[in-house]
Amino acid sequence: MSKQSSTVDESSLPSVFQAQWTQNPDPTALPFPRENPPFPLTAIDWHQLSLTDAEFTPHSWSNLQHLISTHQLEELKRWPSALKAYLAWTAHVKDKYGSVMAYLLQQRLFWDPIEDETQALRFDVRNVVPFADEDDFKILRNDWGYAFEEGIWHVVVWLKQRLPVDEEGLLTEEGRRLVDEFVRKEFRENAGEMQGEEEGKVIWFKNTTNLQSVRSLEHIHVLVREVDQDVLERWRK
Repeated sequence: MSKQSSTVDESSLPSVFQAQWTQNPDPTALPFPRENPPFPLTAIDWHQLSLTDAEFTPHSWSNLQHLISTHQLEELKRWPSALKAYLAWTAHVKDKYGSVMAYLLQQRLFWDPIEDETQALRFDVRNVVPFADEDDFKILRNDWGYAFEEGIWHVVVWLKQRLPVDEEGLLTEEGRRLVDEFVRKEFRENAGEMQGEEEGKVIWFKNTTNLQSVRSLEHIHVLVREVDQDVLERWRK
């Protein structure tokens, strides 16, 4: 496979689609035929699509802590307008690139997969251990984050390696140890979170397979709050 181009596809930028649906004069409009959404929608999604942004209450930090600690990840919601924009964008990139994964590889990660007879998605890595080498992962802002109160930021850590999971797709004890150690060094220390701090400044989670919109690319989600702009910039690419 040839080297991925670094030319930005302006027409596919998430900000273009988000602006379109935030400014849409009909907040109940849908960017797809009701019977044919770009990806399967849950009852929660359909309810979100029936609301305006003004009718929706964003997630607070304490609410996020509760949902993530109790494994209620399906309850994490986007602003209604953002969900509409995400659906419109998904349909667009599937038509133009073939899949969301292809868009991410070509426009956000600039990673070239190894092609072999297995057809499995894999990459050349500098170290087989996840997070051990900076060339084997990338931290990017989440272009399609959930609806948060002001001051909460959402980034995604994309990995070339797979994290160890059990038969149900949940991180193993070793998998959690790897992530915890990476999050401590990269996020908690840089955010200035003190050990034992009551509500903390950092939360991380990994969606189970059924909740992942990009299943073939390994990634974890990290939420941060009360972080200085100069620190935040290192994670807002």
